[in-house]
Amino acid sequence: MGAVVQNDKNGASRVRLRGGIALLVLTAIVAGCAEGGDPEGSDPAPGQQAGEAAPPVRALHSYAERLRAEQAARVAAARRWGLKKVPLTPPPPPAKKPRITTRDGFEVRDHEELGLPPVFTSVPTRDKVVFLTIDDGAEKDPRFLRMTSELRIPYTAFLTDYLISDDYPYFRKMQAAGVTLNNHTLHHPYLPGLSYQRQKHEICGMQTVLGERYGRRPVLFRPPYGNYNRDTLIAAKSCGVKYAPLWDEEVFVDHWEYREWDRDLHPGDIVLSHFRGRGQWKGTMPDMVRRFLNKVTAQGYAVARLEDYL
Repeated sequence: MGAVVQNDKNGASRVRLRGGIALLVLTAIVAGCAEGGDPEGSDPAPGQQAGEAAPPVRALHSYAERLRAEQAARVAAARRWGLKKVPLTPPPPPAKKPRITTRDGFEVRDHEELGLPPVFTSVPTRDKVVFLTIDDGAEKDPRFLRMTSELRIPYTAFLTDYLISDDYPYFRKMQAAGVTLNNHTLHHPYLPGLSYQRQKHEICGMQTVLGERYGRRPVLFRPPYGNYNRDTLIAAKSCGVKYAPLWDEEVFVDHWEYREWDRDLHPGDIVLSHFRGRGQWKGTMPDMVRRFLNKVTAQGYAVARLEDYL
C-alpha cells in the first residue's frame, strides 16, 4: 500500500491513501469517536483496556499520520528549493517488470542471437513516469545531494573514473541515499574508434573500480556520447552488463533537447543530464533539477527509479 500525491487546480497538495486503507482508517477513527455501542455501558471484552484504541486502529492511524508528515515535508522542501509545484509521487514499482528490448534501428549485427544488452531510450510502461539519469561525475555539488534527498527525487548515475577519482566519498554519500552508481567507462572515450580489447578495458576496468570503491559491479552501462558498435556491446556483456540505456530527452540548466520529432515527454522516457556547474553551465545542478521538475510536474509526470522497472 502507498500514497498518491495530487495537486488541485490551485496548486495545493493533498495526500490520497491508496486501496482500502483510507476506508479502514476512516472507519476506525469514526468508531473510536462514536459513543459506546452498548447501551448498558458494559466493560471491555477480555484482552482490551478501556480508553485505548485497539492495536490495528493505532497502527492505521500512525500510518496515516506518517503519510501526512511526509507530504508536509515535501511541500516545505518544494517551497525551499523554489519549485512551482510539489513533485508528484511515483506509483509503486511494477510487480511484473516490462520486457526491455532494443529500440528499432539501434541494433547491431546478431544483437538478439548473441544475447547482447538491449539498447533503449525509454521503458515500455503506461505509468505516467519519467526517469532522470545523470552522467560522468565532473561536478560534485553538495547542494544537489541535499536537494534531491529532501525532495525524494530518484535518479540513476553513470560515472566515469577519471572524473570521480578526486572525490570518491561524494558518490559514496549518493549511494548511501539509495542511488545506483553505474558504468560510464574509465576515461569517457569514443568507443567505436577503439579496438575490442581497449573497449573491454574501458568497460571492465570501470566495473572493477565501482566494485572496489562501492562494493557493487553494476549491470547498467551507458556508452559515452551514446556511441557504440558491436564490439562495445560484446565487451559490455563480457563485463557483466545487462542493459545499455540511452535517452529520449536531455535537460540542461537553461533548456531541453529532444530525440523525438514531437519534442515532448512520454510515459517511460529516460531523461539525460550531466554533473555540471557554473564552469560549464549558466547555473548549478540545483538549477537543472528545478527546470527538470517544473516541466515534468506541470505535465503530470512523476519521477521514478529506472532500476525499479528493469
